[in-house]
Amino acid sequence: MFRPCSFAALLLLATGSSAFTSLSTKPLSATQLYNVPPPSTDGDPATIKNASNREGPPQNFYQLQINCARAAELAIRDGNKLIEVEFPPLPAQVLEMDDVSAYDVAEANFKLALDFAKSFAAKNDDAAADESNDNKNGIPKNVAILFPDESEMDIALERTSITRNPYPGVQVSSLRGSDDRDERFFKPEQTFMSLFGGRSGGIIKPIEDVNMYIILIASAQELPDVEELSELDPDAVICFYNLKLDTLRGDLGAPAFPPKEFQDNFLSKVKPVYFLRTRQYSRSTPKPPFMVNYQGCLFRSYPGEFQTLLDTGTGSYRRVKGSDYRPGLGDFKEQLTQALRDEGVIAEEGGVLNFLRTGYKTQTWWEEEREDASDIWRT
Repeated sequence: MFRPCSFAALLLLATGSSAFTSLSTKPLSATQLYNVPPPSTDGDPATIKNASNREGPPQNFYQLQINCARAAELAIRDGNKLIEVEFPPLPAQVLEMDDVSAYDVAEANFKLALDFAKSFAAKNDDAAADESNDNKNGIPKNVAILFPDESEMDIALERTSITRNPYPGVQVSSLRGSDDRDERFFKPEQTFMSLFGGRSGGIIKPIEDVNMYIILIASAQELPDVEELSELDPDAVICFYNLKLDTLRGDLGAPAFPPKEFQDNFLSKVKPVYFLRTRQYSRSTPKPPFMVNYQGCLFRSYPGEFQTLLDTGTGSYRRVKGSDYRPGLGDFKEQLTQALRDEGVIAEEGGVLNFLRTGYKTQTWWEEEREDASDIWRT
């Protein structure tokens, strides 16, 4: 059985009966192929868009890193400054272990983010070697990986034995830094302002010559620091790297957290450029087996569509639907459920029973149309 976040279960075949294809029973044309390797980032925009629409989830972490950096580069070339990268950082069998801690997950994210940052630095090394390339494509030259504060950074560096300057053009730092002359171990003013999501009082400062910031392991209470950084350095790219923004949005408005308006004013402007979110569901049926367990993932590789993919139970996915507009959590579940109805796995029920299952509200508050919010996070 497929396990969420398990990339061993993401193995897709380019040909054969279990190919990554549409769930529709109608035959596809000979040219309608999915799981096609993406073209170069320098290709024709229409070709890149078409290929991204048909790109499938990665087979392994190596392919994930390549495709993730490619999607981010394409988004940056199109002028996007606030981007989101989201995928499971560890296989399911590792995440399910009892002795796996939050620090283990943070360490995995740190190492993945470092490889992600290196890909941009390496591109600029190649561009510098090519005298005909004057870097007009806007690709960042210098990248900083930012932890929420210095204590989190120190823990990560100690656990991984990585230095603060691990690669040319890449550095490791923190959002909230301290004065070099301040030798205090505990700084209560930083803790207080971070706890209540307030302004830093001048603690947040841009890093000289840095063109891109990769934000790691920040909580909802620390997101205002990222907003402040974007205001101080509006020309820099800020990447929200595996922060689980969907979960953090749900915390907004709670006591000691930023208000819900933070979604409208800032988080709604963050564009998901590489997005892989898995979900599991169960549904009772009046006939054997009486309980149907099903699962799927929402996948997007910029500038491609948001693809709703149904797990077939054989280590592959079937494409249920693709849309340029990101479906809400309730819409995603309904798309998977409808696919099972079309296949006869789940029987069609009356409107009353369907209403009792779903309720009158199928969207979270931040997924609803909001007057002051941007729709960038949906596209």
